[in-house]
This record gives sequence, structure tokens and C-alpha cells, in this order.
Amino acid sequence: MGARVSLGWALLGVGRGRQGGGMGATGQMRRAAAAALIGTAIEFYDFFIYGTAAALVFGEVFFPELGTVGALLAAFSVYAVAFLARPLGAVVFGHFGDRLGRKTTLVVSLLLMGLSTAAVGVLPGFAAWGWWAPVALVVLRVCQGVGLGGEWGGAALLVAENAPAGRRGRYGAYLQLGPTTGFVLANGVFLALQLGLDEAAFRSWGWRVPFLASLALVAVGLFVRLRLEETPLFRGEARSGAERAPVVEVLRGHWRTVLVGCGAITVGYALFYLTTTYALAYATTGLGVPSTVVLSMLLAGAAGKAVTVWLSARRSDGWGRRRTLQGATGLAVAWGLVLFPLLETERRGLMFVALAGAMVVLGCLLGPLAAFLPELFPTRVRYTGAALTYNLGGVVGGATTPLIATRLTEAYGTAEPVGWYLAVWGVVALFCLRALPETSGTDLAAAGVMRGRAAGTDFPIGPPAV
Repeated sequence: MGARVSLGWALLGVGRGRQGGGMGATGQMRRAAAAALIGTAIEFYDFFIYGTAAALVFGEVFFPELGTVGALLAAFSVYAVAFLARPLGAVVFGHFGDRLGRKTTLVVSLLLMGLSTAAVGVLPGFAAWGWWAPVALVVLRVCQGVGLGGEWGGAALLVAENAPAGRRGRYGAYLQLGPTTGFVLANGVFLALQLGLDEAAFRSWGWRVPFLASLALVAVGLFVRLRLEETPLFRGEARSGAERAPVVEVLRGHWRTVLVGCGAITVGYALFYLTTTYALAYATTGLGVPSTVVLSMLLAGAAGKAVTVWLSARRSDGWGRRRTLQGATGLAVAWGLVLFPLLETERRGLMFVALAGAMVVLGCLLGPLAAFLPELFPTRVRYTGAALTYNLGGVVGGATTPLIATRLTEAYGTAEPVGWYLAVWGVVALFCLRALPETSGTDLAAAGVMRGRAAGTDFPIGPPAV
């Protein structure tokens, strides 16, 4: 048994070794990396299965009277509701995470997400409850959004505040592999159900299985997270006095960082949800490609995404966070212009290149973020600042993108303008990255003292940390 446990930690790449930068590669570092990966994978699994179900069946189940396009728009609108709720979750969980600690808030966020997801699995459809069914769906989707809004920021801090300064990007890669793992689980379950059930069974009850399975996954996540200790940086901050109202301090003293950071990461959200949600719906309903084929392509692409998450996160320790993200954003602009023209060829090989290539580029964009965003804020407001920045990017890039893409395609009769929409966000992101400082190697105990001139701008990114 001991050998198997040691092998498991070795596979995570966080075994015993030299210490540095606080906890280094101690048992706490190993547990933090595992808890970040497993917990985030579970929460994003819960979040992603709604997107897949929205593209495949939710229009028919909850909005059957709105017509094909109207039902799809309604399903995507409810999908967007969770993004609007994510900043609220960032503020609420950030408040308690900055005042009471990272561990407790992460346990609560996992429970909230898991229970609301399982409730979707037993929710009656329009045929049984009428319009009360979509109302209840909106409420549960809000709960999902609040839970996920508190998840990523806290998990990023678990890793960042335990990791050595020179290897923070590397350890942050474990967190960033969590969403990829959740995506593979979510789409893998739906693909298995569609292959194993006939169409009528899948639409009748099969789609509920992934939602109900969340209960088992949450039990695993709780087991891992309850074994964690609080991060050493927060323990030191708690002794010196935590901020009484972290969100007030963030909005008063770090609002430029939040806004510019949000703009820098929006293109990643837009690319992800165009590829995994809108492209799935467009290929199946607009181009007539079987959903099993598209899901298989996305799952294969997710393997490439995992590789580039790992590589870009590790490279950011040496190349710098900002330079790595600037290169990845340039790739996103270029790929946005070819993504939908390749899809619209309806040739399976080119469609695979389009989707898999987008996933690979996405991995380059996401890899450094788990280190980059926490490094922008001081310890006393780090949870709130990093979570709010991350989730506001989700509102702008994730909530609206499938809706805008649907409208653009309907207006122009082709999805090519959607690629230009993505490219515009890429250009905005490049300007925002230019306005942010380089943070690799930052001493987190002194984070927040960086000035905009370090990034070639004239405004201060944040006031000195106290």
C-alpha cells in the first residue's frame, strides 16, 4: 500500500525533495497539488456537463416551445447565468478565504457545486413542471456559478502559497490540469452514454447520469481537501491581522489590476467556450455532424491541451508569465481566423485539426494563470483579487460568447465572423498584458508592490503591500 501511495505522488511530480520558498516539496506541497488538481477537476466537471447538455438536449427538455434556435439560445442564456454568478462567488468566498482561511472555503465551495449539480439530475423537465422547470434550472445554475467562483482562486492560492518561488508555474500546472481533467470526464461520460444508449433513452433519462455522478466525485474531493493544512503565508497574515473587507480593499487599491487582468484572460475564455460549447452545437445542428464524432474530436484535442498546459506553465518560470501569455495570445488570434472556416469544410480531418488545434492553443493560454494571477495581489486580499479577476474574465469571455456567436452565425449565414470576434478579443488581451508587470519569481510575501513602469506603462498596478 505504501509503495502505491509513493508511486501516486511520484506520478504527480511532487515527491520528496529539496525545500525552498516556504513549504517547498514537503508533504503539504504534495497534498496541496493533489487537492488542487482533484478538487478543481470535480468542480469543472460539474460546470462543464451543463455546457454539453445545453448543446445537446436542454433546449428540447426545458424550452421545447421556443423553436430550434430559440431553445438553443435559451439554453445558452441559462448557461451564461452561472458566469454572472461567478464574481459573486469570488467576492463571498474571497471574503471568508482572506479572513478565515483557504481550506474551509474550498470545502464549502465543493459542497455547494456538487449538491446543486446533482439536483439538476433529478429536476423535472418542461413537460412535467412547465415554466417552473427552467426557473429551477436557473436557480441551480446560479448556485453552480457561486460555487465555482470561489473554487479556482482558493485552489490557486493553495498551490502558489506553498510552492517555491522559482517553481510556482510548474506547481500551478497541476491546478490548470484540473479543468482539462474535468472536461475529459464530462465529455467522456456523455460520449459513453450516447454510444451505449439509443437516442430516445439518452434524451429521456441518460443525460441525467453525469449530473447524479457528481455526488460520488464530491465525496472523493472532500476526502482529499479535509486532510489539508492552511497555507503558511495565510497563517502569517492571520497573525498580523487580516483585511476586514477584502473586496473593498481590492476595489479601492487594486481595481486597475483587476480590470487589466480580466482583459488579459478574456480571450482564453472566449476560445474555450467557442470550441467546446458553441462549436459542438454548430457542428451537430448546423452542419449535421453526429455529436459522437465531435465529442471524440474534442476529447482527443484535450490530450494536446493537457500537454501544452504543462509545458507553458513550466516555461513561464523561465521565460516569464507575461511573455509566455503574449505568445499564446498571438497564437489564439491566428487560430481564431481559421477555426470556423476549417469546421465549415465538413471534412472530418480538417474539422479535427480545427478543434484539436484550438485546444492546444488554449493550453498555452491557461498554463501560467495559476501562478500569474495570485502573484499580482498581496496576501491579505489575494483570494478575493485573484478570484475576482479570473471570474470577471469568465463573464466577459465565457458568458456572452456562445450567445454572440449564435447571433453572428444567424445574421451572416456562416460562422466565419465568429473567428474575427475572437481575434478582436485577442488584440485587447495583448494590450492588457502589455500593461501588466512581469511576476515570475515574485516573493508572494511582498506581492502587490509592483509598479506599472515595470511593464512599460505609467500607472501603478497596485499600491505597496502593507
